[in-house]
Amino acid sequence: MSGRRREVLELLRAAPGAVSIGAVAERLGIHPNTARFHLETLARSGHADRVHGAPDGPGRPPLLFTARREMDRGGPRNYRVLAELLADDLARADDPIAAAQDAGRRWGARVAGEVHVADGTEPAIVWLRDLLDDLGFAPEEPSVAGRGGAIGLRHCPFLDLVDTHGGMICALHEGLLESAMDGLPAPVAVEGLTPFATPDRCLVTLRIEAV
Repeated sequence: MSGRRREVLELLRAAPGAVSIGAVAERLGIHPNTARFHLETLARSGHADRVHGAPDGPGRPPLLFTARREMDRGGPRNYRVLAELLADDLARADDPIAAAQDAGRRWGARVAGEVHVADGTEPAIVWLRDLLDDLGFAPEEPSVAGRGGAIGLRHCPFLDLVDTHGGMICALHEGLLESAMDGLPAPVAVEGLTPFATPDRCLVTLRIEAV
């Protein structure tokens, strides 16, 4: 967040009530258009709310802004400790690999349930490639030949945990991908995930069913 925008947000937080664009501009010594820009940006990002004041004459009521009363979502995040704790917990299961696969399958089922993909092989493979990209796997372009295919992965979003929990992390990802594709109405399935098929990439193998 820019220094000026943070000043605007701090002004809203300190105000006892909603503040107008003109008041923000006057208090910070900036042009009203600049104040409006920062206020609208704060509203779009969820840091502020737009409210309408009481009409003081003909025309629209004045547009006011107030800080949203919640924890600062723009602060730093650190999920590594949480990931390590969850991985340690999985490792205590009777069969850690199976537990990780089950967790991945639940994750994949939820992902597949939130999307609508057109029927057919190509839309399904494109969707899988986009999913891998969104999750941070840096996928290569899929290669398809006959009834098989593959997608190379150049990055692992949980790479920091691979040294200590590599088997579980790969099982989690394999379960995720298998379940996600099983939930699509398409003749494509994830046949497996090969960790470090080459030193710099993992490999997702695909099976394309006859239709």
